[in-house]
Amino acid sequence: MIEEAVVSRVLSSALTAGGEFAEVFAEDKRSTSAVLDDGRIEELSSGRDRGAGVRVISGDTTGYAHTSDLSESGLLAAAEAAGAAARRGGGGSTVVGLERQASRHPSTVAIQPEDVAKAQKVELLRRADEAARSSNGSVSQVSARYGDSRRRILVANSDGLLAADDQVRSLFSVGVVASGDTGMQTGRQSVGHTIGFELFDRYEVDDLARAAAGRAITKLSARPAPSGTMPVVIGAGGGGVLFHEACGHGLEADLVSKGASVYKGRKGEKVASPLVTLIDDGTVADEWGCFGIDDEGSPAQRNVLIEDGVLTDYMYDVTRARKEGRPRSGNGRRQSYQHLPMVRMTNTFLANGADDPADIIAGTDQGVYVAQLGGGSVNTATGDFVFGMWEAYLIEGGEITEPLREGNLIGNGPRVLLDIEALGDDFAMGSPGTCGKDGQGVPVGDGVPTLRVAALTIGGTAA
Repeated sequence: MIEEAVVSRVLSSALTAGGEFAEVFAEDKRSTSAVLDDGRIEELSSGRDRGAGVRVISGDTTGYAHTSDLSESGLLAAAEAAGAAARRGGGGSTVVGLERQASRHPSTVAIQPEDVAKAQKVELLRRADEAARSSNGSVSQVSARYGDSRRRILVANSDGLLAADDQVRSLFSVGVVASGDTGMQTGRQSVGHTIGFELFDRYEVDDLARAAAGRAITKLSARPAPSGTMPVVIGAGGGGVLFHEACGHGLEADLVSKGASVYKGRKGEKVASPLVTLIDDGTVADEWGCFGIDDEGSPAQRNVLIEDGVLTDYMYDVTRARKEGRPRSGNGRRQSYQHLPMVRMTNTFLANGADDPADIIAGTDQGVYVAQLGGGSVNTATGDFVFGMWEAYLIEGGEITEPLREGNLIGNGPRVLLDIEALGDDFAMGSPGTCGKDGQGVPVGDGVPTLRVAALTIGGTAA
């Protein structure tokens, strides 16, 4: 996107303007989106966004300027503005020698989505709509979304780093509403990977639509979720978002340093059941939070955050790693060139246990089985959370019995980690997600094996 000599001169200018560390982040992103609702194509759009941001750090002050002008003059103007914001004056000159860093994306793209006709993408939506509606006469509404993106980035900094990455993502999701005597119920299903249009060689959209419809139809005969504290079994892949939100954010070094994490100062301490090993890994091929380098040029890494119940590490970006004199962890991410990077998760998951999932259910006399958790909220300073249960069932006498209508799962992240008393050997990643933090959204993945928490509060409507 930008010639190496130009990048070097821009970094030199940024340092001359008054910085100790300078960085150029350039991005060229193309995307396509198509949405079907109520049998009609409501949206079909393509877009391209190109630009660069220049960051200058001086002491505890950071200056940042971004521009859509990738010419040398445009970049130099951004460097001057960022440097001035970081620290005025300074003078002198610095020559930045760049060394290209080899990077390899963990995923392989066979079919670039940009090479596929839009009509072919729209046809996927129509097929999903037809498959969902043919499942059962109670299906009253179907919505489906197709999305793809190709994001090429270049990162260079005054430490001499020069690295690039080419990130391709493809996504398909289906939402179904079924109507019956108990009112309207919803079902969802989505898939997304860091691969190209070959996603649809791996998954049939008809099957995805029928799965979403099946969930909605099943809930038509569901009973109200119970209320109270009881054992909860979370199915493989279905509850990773709980650990992403309730525990993962608390292990991001910027929140730790601000005192906004319940895990501050607890490295080396037991914070979870000895069954628990929590990992954040941007190298997991094809998963939604996978990449070759993060948005600061650091290679994606596998970071063990909690091992056998003991807190071993936090996640870091460049700023926090420099202040603490430790290596980067590959967790510096940003929504676009218009944003500063910050510490973010990638693919966050609980590692496999040794228990048979069937035995976990059989060993639960009375409780709730959660097959799929929905959105929620968490207080990172305390770990308190509330999540919606999109698909859940009653457990009675060691067997999964009646489906439950949507209710809430309420608890505390640190307490949940300590109360995990069984962990299955059937690990699975969940649906693709977008993590929001300080107004920025980035793609992330999460996953869990089947597990049982000794006690969680169910916020249902049953008396």
